[in-house]
Amino acid sequence: MTPNQIDTDIAIIGAGTAGMGAYRAARAHTDSILLIESGAYGTTCARVGCMPSKLLIAAAEAAHAAGHAEAFGVHAQGVSVDGAAVMARVRRERDRFVGFVLETIEAYPEAGRFKAKVRFQDAGTLVTEQGQLIRARRIVIASGSTPFLPPMLQGLGTRLLSSDSVFELPTLPKRLVVFGPGPLGLELAQAMSRLGVEVKVFGVGGGIAGIRDEAMRAYADKIFNEEFYLDAAAQVESVSETAAGVEVRYLHRDGDHRTEQFDYVLAATGRTPNVAALALDKTGLQLDKRGVPLFDRHTLQCGDSPIFIAGDASNDVPLLHEAADQGRIAGDNAGRYPKVQAGLRRAPLAVVFTEPQVASVGLNVEQIRLRSAGAFAAGVASFEDQGRSRVMLRNKGLLKVYGEMGSGRFLGAEMFGPDAEHIGHLLAWAVQKQMTVSEMLEMPFYHPVVEEGLRTALRDLNHKLRIGPKPVERCMDCGPGT
Repeated sequence: MTPNQIDTDIAIIGAGTAGMGAYRAARAHTDSILLIESGAYGTTCARVGCMPSKLLIAAAEAAHAAGHAEAFGVHAQGVSVDGAAVMARVRRERDRFVGFVLETIEAYPEAGRFKAKVRFQDAGTLVTEQGQLIRARRIVIASGSTPFLPPMLQGLGTRLLSSDSVFELPTLPKRLVVFGPGPLGLELAQAMSRLGVEVKVFGVGGGIAGIRDEAMRAYADKIFNEEFYLDAAAQVESVSETAAGVEVRYLHRDGDHRTEQFDYVLAATGRTPNVAALALDKTGLQLDKRGVPLFDRHTLQCGDSPIFIAGDASNDVPLLHEAADQGRIAGDNAGRYPKVQAGLRRAPLAVVFTEPQVASVGLNVEQIRLRSAGAFAAGVASFEDQGRSRVMLRNKGLLKVYGEMGSGRFLGAEMFGPDAEHIGHLLAWAVQKQMTVSEMLEMPFYHPVVEEGLRTALRDLNHKLRIGPKPVERCMDCGPGT
């Protein structure tokens, strides 16, 4: 090894959730590991994703509850929102979460941490911007992702926000336009709206929070529009920066052409894998149209090479628990290469923390249609008359559960409703254990709980699968309101 060259068994590009998971798994096989990071330590989740967004949502829930207590006969007087205090708490608690990540990173041996931007020189060699070479026998790409900006928003200056910058606002804006009604866009839009910000949300293509079922998506569109303006298939004519903020010209849902001023634009238009600067063409790997190497999602191996990929860089499932699993699998296989093996990929589970919440579990309806060719059924439950939901005045929502004809196996579900984050977990466990709908109905259901709505949907599904009896209308053995 020369002064201008580092030799290592395993090089890991990126010290986020996936990179840290890969590091821990690889340590079971070798101590010769180099964890390479080009930016600030601290995962996307802790710094700009899951945690700061939930901190903002928590403030919004508190404000919403105080402002809507009258329906319970509770009169809260003089409720106001201190925008600067809200954002200060978001950053303060965000920094605590980031601090936990930094403590973990700093506990790694200093010799195994390396700060640099790198690119591939060949399949086994990385090179820094200063020309230093890193020769690695195996490499894990865990370089994360970055916010994507559509052409219409490119060129905007200080009035353009993304998930990487919105939490740095010193206080809440008065008016905010959000582009992208996906999970993050709707979470932040609703939170801002409930904190007193005037919000409008524009999308293209009609998608809302990733909901696949058309009827459920239409229902969600109606519910969200009761709180703030949402057009998921908007015709936006122009977006331009002005001295006072941002001007947006668009066709309103009522048919009028309008021009409105906003303090900021929030781009919640997705994220793109951080692979463009890695010179992956030098590796000889086959790349997809986004420049991401083709890989086996069970081993995370790229082709038959000693290169593995994990986390948001893989453009597979950009969720923290998935990134952690992928990092663990990639790091373990990098350590044991060439004897790679399939790792545990858990049942698909995604949650959107709006109110009502959105959850998707297992196969989605499009996948089920392709897989089962019509040999499936759907059970449905509404939460508008569900007992516990009405008690809490959170009785808006739909749940659809899917099962396979013949086997009675539970395939997946989609929900827009109260406590979807919790019901989603129950359903994900059922998918992973390959339970039948009948087996799920044998599980205990307490009264009165929101989960009784799940039992209603499962009973409906079991009947449609021609396994169980027709559900009893207003079933009183379950208690009222179920």
